[in-house]
Amino acid sequence: MASRAGSRALHVLRCPRRLRSTAAAPQEQPGEAARPAPAGLSGLRGAPRPLPPPPAVHFGDPRAAFSSKSSAELLRGLVVLGLCALEPLVERNQQLMTLSRKLLGQQLFETLMKMTFYGHFVAGEDQEAIKPLIQRNRAFGVGSVLDYISGPFEQWREKQFRVHRGFGDRRGGVISARTYFYADEAKCDQHMDTFLRCIEASGGSSQDGFSAIKLTALGRPQFLLQFSEVLMKWRKFFHQMAAEQGKAGLAALETKLEVKKLQETLAKLGIATKAESHHWFTGENLGVSGTVDLLDWNSLIDSRTKLSKLLLVPNMKTGQLEPLLSRFTEEEDLQMKRMLQRMDVLAKRALEMGVRLMVDAEQTYFQPAISRLTLEMQRKFNTEKAIIFNTYQCYLKEAYDNMTVDLELSRREGWCFGAKLVRGAYMEQERNRAAQVGYEDPINPTYEKTSEMYHRCLDYVLEEIKHSRKANVMVASHNEDTVKFTLHRMAELGIHPSESSVYFGQLLGMCDQITFPLGQAGYPVYKYVPYGPVNEVLPYLSRRAQENKGFLKRAKQERVLLWSEFKRRLITGSLF
Repeated sequence: MASRAGSRALHVLRCPRRLRSTAAAPQEQPGEAARPAPAGLSGLRGAPRPLPPPPAVHFGDPRAAFSSKSSAELLRGLVVLGLCALEPLVERNQQLMTLSRKLLGQQLFETLMKMTFYGHFVAGEDQEAIKPLIQRNRAFGVGSVLDYISGPFEQWREKQFRVHRGFGDRRGGVISARTYFYADEAKCDQHMDTFLRCIEASGGSSQDGFSAIKLTALGRPQFLLQFSEVLMKWRKFFHQMAAEQGKAGLAALETKLEVKKLQETLAKLGIATKAESHHWFTGENLGVSGTVDLLDWNSLIDSRTKLSKLLLVPNMKTGQLEPLLSRFTEEEDLQMKRMLQRMDVLAKRALEMGVRLMVDAEQTYFQPAISRLTLEMQRKFNTEKAIIFNTYQCYLKEAYDNMTVDLELSRREGWCFGAKLVRGAYMEQERNRAAQVGYEDPINPTYEKTSEMYHRCLDYVLEEIKHSRKANVMVASHNEDTVKFTLHRMAELGIHPSESSVYFGQLLGMCDQITFPLGQAGYPVYKYVPYGPVNEVLPYLSRRAQENKGFLKRAKQERVLLWSEFKRRLITGSLF
């Protein structure tokens, strides 16, 4: 049985019960269309005037795309993106950087980097250095998602950290994603201070900024790994019970277990007698409707239930009951509490500064715990508006289920849902690990399938925004078709850009032909703005170069537009 410390750790998995009032509350009947407002109401005094339609957005206009850039920046962009298109250079960029530093010396090497890759993809070295770029972008309708890059990369050199074979080496195959390794609690405190400075910089430079954080920087990743195992085992058990009831293959929100059949199965497996499970489902206000869905099921994992037998789940391969919760030592319990305290400090500071926090997605073997902890932050801080945003990686087969379950939880509890949708950054690494450890590849098989998943998730959130106006989404994509799809659906659903419920985001130094036309048309759009000392940003630059290799076609289009605008300025005499 799990230790008391482990039981306390489960408290953060709390999932309050769905309220099922016995009173006859008015509800929309299945299949009933929403009632339109009575005719004539729109003409009453005080009724809001209809907003004008947003201007059309044209992504192929080089003048609109690069109006914020000097001619020198255009030339630098042509050189940098051209070099990034050279595959041998990209593959060996780390070795070339090391060699260049030896040949040129540190000072000359830093100057060269600022003139090229660093200058193109990074905003500057500190909070003061980045202000001109942030203010200039703001003048063209483009906000900032700040990310201070310093310190974490030195953990790549921590010799005392050893990666367990089942844990996986988290460095290899990761594109455009910083990776943190646990050194000690003092290092985690340093990371928290770094994130606090970034939040303060974001609050000081704009009124509507974002700041990005990674939860693996705030505590021991092994804790997140254990937590994720708990969540995945419990969810897998739910779907096993669903299969027993002939409900396999349904979407997560559509899967509902019949309580009577569930009680029989639990008794048959030796987990609980019918009397015991009857107490679980009635005493905890569950199963009143005769069914239990995934959110109800998750709510059973709660330190208040004190159901020790419920912490045993069957291993279908061995037929044996296994403990759901790994044991936590007293020190591990303290590490967990410190992680939660650091998260709380960051969220409170973000709320004070008027900054929204984006919690980055990470590897699948951490992500269930990260999402669960992020939900706890959203419950506490997203009461009036979306302050905390969770990230959903749409190249995962379970992305739609994960997002819709979280959104349904926000509906039931009445808080504001905040999501950032990305395609994903860990594909090669995730597939290699799945093959080595021996589990199903969690990644969608093709880019097209990933795009379908992205649009499916996005459409679901947009529908929620239309009906409740209590959801926000960041469309973090460099794919022009995805951006056009979003604009089209916003127009169809009547979501105006002035509502600031749908945001767009691209990386600094990439896809200005998407970012700036959106900003000038009045859409909330943001650049992901990294900043930090040259030496400590080099690993980020290395990954950025590799990422550009993956965007070759779009980078080629961007180079064509850059060259077109450079020639226009040259011909019209406005180059300088």
